[in-house]
Amino acid sequence: MKYDRIWNFNPGPAAVPLDALEAVNKDWFNYQKTGMAVMEWSHRSKEFDAIHNETIALVKKLLNLGDEYHVLFLQFGASLQFGMIPMNFLGEGKTADYINTGSWSTKAIKEAKLFGKVNVAFDGNEVNFTRLPKQNELKLTKDAAYVHITSNNTIKGTQFFEFPETGNVPLICDMSSDILSHRFDPKPFGMIYAGAQKNLGPSGVTLVILRDDVLKTARKGITTMLTYDIHVEKNSLYNTPNTFGIYFMGEVLKWIDGLGGLEAVEKRNREKANLLYGFMDESGEFYRGTVDKDSRSWMNVCMRLPNEELEAKFIADGKNAGFNGLKGHRSVGGVRVSMYNAVPPEAIKELVVFMKDFMAKNG
Repeated sequence: MKYDRIWNFNPGPAAVPLDALEAVNKDWFNYQKTGMAVMEWSHRSKEFDAIHNETIALVKKLLNLGDEYHVLFLQFGASLQFGMIPMNFLGEGKTADYINTGSWSTKAIKEAKLFGKVNVAFDGNEVNFTRLPKQNELKLTKDAAYVHITSNNTIKGTQFFEFPETGNVPLICDMSSDILSHRFDPKPFGMIYAGAQKNLGPSGVTLVILRDDVLKTARKGITTMLTYDIHVEKNSLYNTPNTFGIYFMGEVLKWIDGLGGLEAVEKRNREKANLLYGFMDESGEFYRGTVDKDSRSWMNVCMRLPNEELEAKFIADGKNAGFNGLKGHRSVGGVRVSMYNAVPPEAIKELVVFMKDFMAKNG
């Protein structure tokens, strides 16, 4: 492989497109003959301002967002949003609905309860997080402040492709691990947020997309740095942002746009998912998926082998063969293949060859 790189299946920070790495490397010391690297510029400079606004424009283009949406680049990861959202939108006398589909949803619920009343509209604990809810299973609150979901669950391996219908109640979604992985209609979403470290670039930037009518319902008088209004007013430049992370995100977005946008990315991700899940299904019980077929994630494929000893051997042999990051999350064990946008179909084809060989020798 080029540059003697290995296949990276880490769950996050994760693989980034090689094209983006090469573009950043090319201009590392002297970006566009300015005599400085990007991370040396002032965040108030015209040079960075151009990059910043181009990155915002690319987000809007790829997601087909209208002028009613604000695009922000914040810090402290998506986990800060677990508290920042209810701090801004869950006031006294209001209820927020949360759909619990995994570990990150659970953490978001815990934080929200510090600020107001929370209704768990679906509790995945009752099905051991092996599937997503059907619409008729959701116990939604009339006139809720918002409905919160996690679109993809990195630890459990489930993913929404059809989103819950919430009527006039804003849908707020943590898309940290599958943003820009397939086409969807953004109109029902009052807010989308995502940590960058899975599909958007390096860690350190949190993308927040906020619809204007939802922004107008935000509470006043809360701490400045956790007020969405401030960051919208200052175009994410109230304080010094992660300038390098925003620049790198822009390069990743250019790569996605160059592929053909979300239609092309969706086709590529569908191909990877069909290849890996198809072989798992053919293997019988040797590579056993952990979630129902209609809830399977394209981003994080979780599986179990016949026993933990074989799983440990699979992970070790895989690493020696050039496949990194195959160990399942410590809370669930097993094997996990994280195949975000930057992981090419070629990587999955080679992994399936390895899996076939491993099963032949150990089955």
